[in-house]
Formats: sequence, C-alpha cells, structure tokens
Amino acid sequence: MSSVYLGFDYGSRRIGVAVGDSLTLSARPLPALPGPDWAAIGRLVAEWRPAALIVGLPLDEDGGEQEITGPARRFAEDLARRLKLPVHQADERYSSRAADDALREARSSGRMQRRVRKGDRDGQAARVILEQWLLEHG
Repeated sequence: MSSVYLGFDYGSRRIGVAVGDSLTLSARPLPALPGPDWAAIGRLVAEWRPAALIVGLPLDEDGGEQEITGPARRFAEDLARRLKLPVHQADERYSSRAADDALREARSSGRMQRRVRKGDRDGQAARVILEQWLLEHG
C-alpha cells in the first residue's frame, strides 16, 4: 500500500512544500507558505493525511551546520509536537541547486510558460528533498 508524505524546505521567509508517495517515489511541489503558517500547514496535513513529514536539514558542503540549521531543526520539532506525526529530517545539500536546474529546464523546454516566481524555487527544493528521502526510505 502506498503512503503519502509531505516535504518541507524551511526558510525564514518562506517554506517550500511538496507532496509525494512511496509507490511512485516521486513528488510534486505545492505552493510555498509564508513563514511557519501553522494554520496552512494544518490544512495541508488534513487534506493529504501524510504518513510522515520530511524536513530538509540545511548543511554546508562539508556536512557542518549553517546559521539556518538550528531554526530548521526547531521547525521539525514544532511540526512533530503540534501535529503528532512522525517527522524525519533529511540532508538537503544541493537541493536548491537541483531546484534551480529543474526550473531552468522547465522554462527552456516550454513546460513552464510563465516567469519563475519566488516560491517556485522553494517548492522545487521541497520536491527534491522529499524525492531523495523517498528513494532512500521508500
């Protein structure tokens, strides 16, 4: 049986969100949320009924912590406490770079007709984080 998961790319201004499943091991971006909008996150959880939540853990190239790593960990802890769901943290190194590549390719191939918006990168990064986690754990 397939399980649904929500992935998050935490940022101080916006949080990228993606939904994916363990059957296809793929994910798709959802609209980014402003800051930790707990009501919107609650609505997403009610709508998708995920088995678990996956939060990207921002690390530098050597695996060390960055300034945003602590807030991302606290966001993951808050998700678990507030929503009573399993929360997994996943290394998100290079997810923003992969998101940029995916957006660039979508624009050049014609699959994306409009200009890239601020939240597009966040959603794509959440998709990359979730798909990497699904491939490792799905």
